[in-house]
Amino acid sequence: MTSEPGGPEFRPHRVVVLALDGLLPFELGIPHRIFGRPRDAAGRHLYEVVTCSIRPPGPVQTDADFAITVEHGPEALATADTVIVPALYESGPLFEEGVLTDELAAALAHIRPGTRLTSICTGVYVLAAAGYLDGRPATTHWADAEQFQALFPQIDVDPNVLFIDDGDLLTSAGVAAGIDLCLHMVRRDHGTAVANDIARLTVVPPHRDGGQAQYIQRPVPEAQLATTRGARAWTLGRLHEPIQLRDMAAQESMSVRTFTRRFREEVGVSPGQWLTQQRVERARHLLESTDLSVDQVAQDAGFGTAQSMRQHLQTALGVTPTAYRRTFRTGVKA
Repeated sequence: MTSEPGGPEFRPHRVVVLALDGLLPFELGIPHRIFGRPRDAAGRHLYEVVTCSIRPPGPVQTDADFAITVEHGPEALATADTVIVPALYESGPLFEEGVLTDELAAALAHIRPGTRLTSICTGVYVLAAAGYLDGRPATTHWADAEQFQALFPQIDVDPNVLFIDDGDLLTSAGVAAGIDLCLHMVRRDHGTAVANDIARLTVVPPHRDGGQAQYIQRPVPEAQLATTRGARAWTLGRLHEPIQLRDMAAQESMSVRTFTRRFREEVGVSPGQWLTQQRVERARHLLESTDLSVDQVAQDAGFGTAQSMRQHLQTALGVTPTAYRRTFRTGVKA
């Protein structure tokens, strides 16, 4: 944000979505759906979402049997606090040679230094061809990862995650992972409570960690097979208690080995990683929404001690509990 939400010079964070020929309409709509919702306590929008083209206002062809009319040209990129490039599919030098067209390069030149840059799925080709991702980690849809890596060997490509947050550069895998990434950015900007409210309104899971695996060539479990859903629900109801892997497996009457394998197939991470993620989320919620002491939050979230919670939050979020609370007690709403 350019100023405090309650300050006299309040201006919403401007998200400019770059619509390119061959774009996927679903991905184009994700930023508007997620960032168009949050408001502060005074009812003011926390984000302003604008769509632009690389040409003067006019039609942009989608990958479907219709075009969309975009009312802003490339000069809108110069006003962005965050630029988002949705997925697109189009043959040409971008996908075949990893280079920008002159028209696209001229449009990207409008972006100011320090602007947060984000891609959804194959939108990452644009950021890569522009050189923004050189020497940086990135992801894209698993089906495109091999070709993407070949075109851009200077980028550290991870095809197994939902999204990567590398500070001012964020990239995501396909479709639903774009929703995860946009919710993550809202969470990073305004905290868990605001992001969760948007997720509820959008009827999507409030949080899937970026490190969670993409579901690559994994068969869907047969309906009659047991799942780990019950164990997860049981665990969430007692995060404040010591929980062992064998306790979780017992809820599904499985051996620890079978439970661990099935859990990873369904969730994409190990039971231990998932449990830590849930405890971090619980701690974030309590730090934002209550006046409990750090020691009390650590107990309620199941970390046991304040020192343990500090270590986990520092690892997951890069901040201490006190700093997190100070940052996100903002009084904003979705």
